[in-house]
Amino acid sequence: MRRCAVALLGQRARRRWLHLIVGGALFMPFWMVGSVVVGALLGAGGLFTGSLAVQFGAYAVGLPLVAVAALFPLARPMSVAAARALCGVPADRYADGPAQGPEARARTAGWFTLHLGAGALVSGATLALPPFAVSVMALPFSPALRESELGRLWGLDRPWWSWAALPAGLLMLLALAAAAAGTGALLAVQAPRLLGPSPADRLAAAERRAAEAESRNRLARELHDSVGHALSAVTLQAGAARRVLDGGAGADLAFVREALTAIEETTRRTVGELDWVLGLLRQDEQGGEAGEAQEAGAGGPGPGPGLDALESLVRGAGPRVALTVSGDLAPVPEALSREAYRIVQEGLTNAARHAGGEPVSVRLDARTEEWEISMENPLPARPPVARPNGGRGLRGIGERARLLGGTAEAGPADGVWRLVVRIPR
Repeated sequence: MRRCAVALLGQRARRRWLHLIVGGALFMPFWMVGSVVVGALLGAGGLFTGSLAVQFGAYAVGLPLVAVAALFPLARPMSVAAARALCGVPADRYADGPAQGPEARARTAGWFTLHLGAGALVSGATLALPPFAVSVMALPFSPALRESELGRLWGLDRPWWSWAALPAGLLMLLALAAAAAGTGALLAVQAPRLLGPSPADRLAAAERRAAEAESRNRLARELHDSVGHALSAVTLQAGAARRVLDGGAGADLAFVREALTAIEETTRRTVGELDWVLGLLRQDEQGGEAGEAQEAGAGGPGPGPGLDALESLVRGAGPRVALTVSGDLAPVPEALSREAYRIVQEGLTNAARHAGGEPVSVRLDARTEEWEISMENPLPARPPVARPNGGRGLRGIGERARLLGGTAEAGPADGVWRLVVRIPR
């Protein structure tokens, strides 16, 4: 267990070191611009002069340029992608997408400057220090090195001192590794603070989650209302036909034929509705591109069933369902027509499930300032068996009514179950 932990820490340290080297590589163009500016001011000439003043001057000039470059939209997605892969910080602590707002841009600029600035120093040390440390460690074994400038710098006029180069070189390498690990840990601590979501990002994420939840609820309502109604209606009609056939030779074959016809119509209609709902599901999975394609007329599901299909719906529900329409339904808006159809469909499903065989009356009134949909059926002699998770039908009816700015009321009264939905024009 301890060996695994040590291996994991070592892997994390190596990845963070690589992250710093990436930052150093990204800093190179800014350093080159700084070298040109500082070289021109100091009269040094050339990008790769050995003057430390020019090198560190170019570094100082490059850092503000890095901060300015971080204000571009691509800076945060690129930084987040690199940090997620190499910093060893949980991915959910980072923000997604370009920075929005002054605060998020300032934090992105701070991170980009810290990453590239620290990465430039660690990358420079990684390039320069290992060869120097190895050369120092080779001093006791190489006469040519002892006579070189490095040997004179090391002070080899004292022969015993050359053997001190071995631990000195090793300490240099260890110091480089410790510096890289410490700098990587510092970046890992600062990454969530500087690249984490701002209040605006959290609000946008919450709005996206709410939209996704609403989309899932919408699809669940459509599936529940279309498929659930079909299964309930088919079950009711098939059960009625079976009971009639069980009556023997005197069975009412006309009723059986009517029930089978209703089953056929219901299943045919439901296949079309299911295809429409699956089209909505594909559209939501494909995102905005599918929506744009649909607006342009390039495929996508057509509108769902509306009040023009209501008579077929009532006919498929059985002979004991009566439909009454008051007023002209022609000017009903398309959205209201679809939702009214689904409300009636779900009301019939509930009646079939909880009071199968009882007469059901459906009324649509379009004569007043409010559209009114009412449904009534007698309460069964025996209360229906409650489902473990409760029903979703009335909840879906209420959601549909609220989406249109209306209200839905349902409950028993005077021996009947009554559902009333009112929707403003």
